[in-house]
Amino acid sequence: MVAESDVCPEKRRLAQADSGELPWRAWGPYLSERAWGTVREDYSATGEAWTYFPHDHARSRTYRWNEDGMAGICDDGQHFCFALALWNGQDPILKERMFGLTGPEGNHGEDVKEYWWYEDSTPTHSHMSWRYHYPQAAFPYSELVEVNARRGRHEPEFELLDTGVFADDRYWSVTADYAKASPTDLCVVVTVANRGPDPATLHVLPTLWFRNTWAWGRPGHDDVPTITGQGGHLTAEHAELGTIELVGDGTPTALFCDNETNTRRLWNVSGRSAYPKDGINDHVVHGAATVNPAMTGTKAALHYVLDVPAGESRQIRLRLARPAESSTDLGAGFTTVLADRRAEADAYFADLVPAGTTDEEARVVRGAIAGLMWGKQFYRYDVGQWLAGDRTTVAPPADRLHGRNRDWWHLAAADVISMPDPWEYPWFAAWDLAFHCVAIARVDPVFAKQQLLLLTRDWYMHPDGRIPAYEWAFGDVNPPVHAWAALRVFDLDGGRDFDFLERIMHRLMLNFNWWVNRKDADGSNVFEGGFLGLDNIGPFDRSAPLPVDGRLEQSDGTGWMAMYAANLLEIAVRLAVRNPSYQDVATKYFEHFAYISASAQSLWSDKDGFYCDTVRVGGGPPIPMRVFSIVGLIPLVATVTWREGTFGRLTELVERVNWFLAHKPAYAAVVGEHRTSPSGERRRLLSMVTMDQLGPLVSRMLDEAEFLSPYGLRSISRVHAAEPFVVDLGGRPFSVGYEPAESRTGAFGGNSNWRGPVWMPVNYLLISALHQFGDFLGESATFEYPTGSGTHHGLNRIAADVSERIIGIFLRGQDGRRALYGGTEVLQTHPDWRDRLIYPEYFHGDNGAGLGASHQTGWTALVADLILGRADRRQR
Repeated sequence: MVAESDVCPEKRRLAQADSGELPWRAWGPYLSERAWGTVREDYSATGEAWTYFPHDHARSRTYRWNEDGMAGICDDGQHFCFALALWNGQDPILKERMFGLTGPEGNHGEDVKEYWWYEDSTPTHSHMSWRYHYPQAAFPYSELVEVNARRGRHEPEFELLDTGVFADDRYWSVTADYAKASPTDLCVVVTVANRGPDPATLHVLPTLWFRNTWAWGRPGHDDVPTITGQGGHLTAEHAELGTIELVGDGTPTALFCDNETNTRRLWNVSGRSAYPKDGINDHVVHGAATVNPAMTGTKAALHYVLDVPAGESRQIRLRLARPAESSTDLGAGFTTVLADRRAEADAYFADLVPAGTTDEEARVVRGAIAGLMWGKQFYRYDVGQWLAGDRTTVAPPADRLHGRNRDWWHLAAADVISMPDPWEYPWFAAWDLAFHCVAIARVDPVFAKQQLLLLTRDWYMHPDGRIPAYEWAFGDVNPPVHAWAALRVFDLDGGRDFDFLERIMHRLMLNFNWWVNRKDADGSNVFEGGFLGLDNIGPFDRSAPLPVDGRLEQSDGTGWMAMYAANLLEIAVRLAVRNPSYQDVATKYFEHFAYISASAQSLWSDKDGFYCDTVRVGGGPPIPMRVFSIVGLIPLVATVTWREGTFGRLTELVERVNWFLAHKPAYAAVVGEHRTSPSGERRRLLSMVTMDQLGPLVSRMLDEAEFLSPYGLRSISRVHAAEPFVVDLGGRPFSVGYEPAESRTGAFGGNSNWRGPVWMPVNYLLISALHQFGDFLGESATFEYPTGSGTHHGLNRIAADVSERIIGIFLRGQDGRRALYGGTEVLQTHPDWRDRLIYPEYFHGDNGAGLGASHQTGWTALVADLILGRADRRQR
């Protein structure tokens, strides 16, 4: 038994949080990077969220559902918020939130135009660090909008570095470090460094405010909190939270206004407050008399003016805490807390990373975990209330009742959720979240399990069994990977929490039934599903009606469903070992898997050695969509291995499987393959891909002229660069070609591209599938790798190499450069930039450069699991 004194302090805090002893997760970085331009804030008739609540309104207009800020933290119900605001003396507005282009403004969709990094965070947020680079010249808001507007889809995005505002290092390096003295006592250090060649002045405004919950006419929610104070001391009073204090060192000026809309500025009508939300902005930037002289409000800031010589830095110390539970000490005790939490974070991550991991790889793991932790956000959205409108506001247009999310009236979210990207996608996405949870389980399995369960709860899951996809359209369907994620998280947590496994099993059975009843048009066990998260991977929009009167049978839709059945089967088998009644459930999903896998053979082409989508029009012959894309590789993930030692204890299931194979021999190809492992253990492989198909399919996948890139597996074969696929449907041509970087089409806002780049989640699944086949077949079964090389390896070794290719995207090579940052010299060579990591949405199919959402630490954080997973495989 491990002595209490030997337990890592961060692990002890996690245990205290999990048991309810101390609420270490109560305060965290749960404040969004962007709340404007979201569906929640859109009360228009047309659903044009980007234009209804633009960035220009954000400083003046109160949010209805949540808040945003820089380096922000809040409580887990987002009653109070704390964040930084900055002013370089040149900008037309305070820098209170990150700026970026909306979907219609960007030549490749929405795109943030700032540089910041999540440097560190422990699972309990006991230690956190955030870095931002802020130009000293006026921020080029208009130039970024205008230049990108002139560029077409065949041109690259115009970025902030391209404007020249960072020339001669004329920028501020701003770091915010947080350390918890207790669950509700935060020591904060803000460090500003003048990287430029001349002395410069920076205004720093640590800001405390309350989310506006009182202005909407909701019964029982009309209490208005208050913030008062002077000098470097603010006191906030809230009916539920009680008292919170913000104390700062030095001699700042306290400024106050209200978190209320400036209706005079926006619509030229009187509003609720004489000192609305943008009062501090107008006072600092323009010297206006827009802060409350009575020194009270619902939003307040400590205004510091720092004159910093060239090459030097200044620090501000702050303490945010409940006064009854903390000290206002900003001296020796404060320093000790910071040093201790940093040392404990170092010890925690040193223990997490296995021996043999390089410093570069350890940096990647720590950065990925930091991004996941900072990517948590408080998410508030009551769809029924949103559709109906509030008592104190103008009623929403009637057209809204027939528009977006109208049939999700039951959804009422008020939770901390792991988000795909804190700026571009500040809302949960179902399949993204499943992948996040696998990486999160490495450090906080309890939170990972809670997240997986959350989307299956009654106030999220639709009464008909659908899991909400994402805010832009809850009714879209994402690949059903929740069961796979539940198994992976269960195993990473030690394989002991059968209560979790049983609980999520019952909820996912409802969802599986919805899929079977709604996405299999004729009951043939060949599935549709729509775009299924792969957006514009095909020649036409798979989420829209077909260009002809017919249906699209999808290789990925069918593969995902075979995988779903296999995962539920595996969960049922594990539960049946403890509770034999689950053998009935296991039998159900065994037969589902067999039927789906066998029916999917209609999508297999012997000629191509590949699975392809098929369009069926009336009673005519099927029209194959001969696109060699990740769609045709998804069937590989529909694989599960049974170990006879476990299987043999389930006599009812064994009898049913034997009966099934004896009386329905047509299904033996997908459920009957046996092997004996080197240890003598007998195993059975269940796979949608048959042994005859495995060779041709893997040969395409591992061909460097097709899917295999130096940085992982491309989403579309490179053969389509010279030979785009073209099909005529209804007299109209549709085509798809290989595009290794950003999309050149307008589908899905023009910011999504599955036409060639490397995507982390599907790579992760395919690597896992190769390991499954490798474990079953053993190293004696070899495959040419790369295809055409004449060199053969077992699938486990091949899977490991593909994994290393992906990990290599983030590592500095012998030339000191990271594939991640492509040709951007500042990011490659500047000492202040080159070792700061982001985890983008996807990667260039030829050179590995990061693309898409730049802070997509959610599923891209799976790179941490790939690094940490090496040790798992060595121990097997």
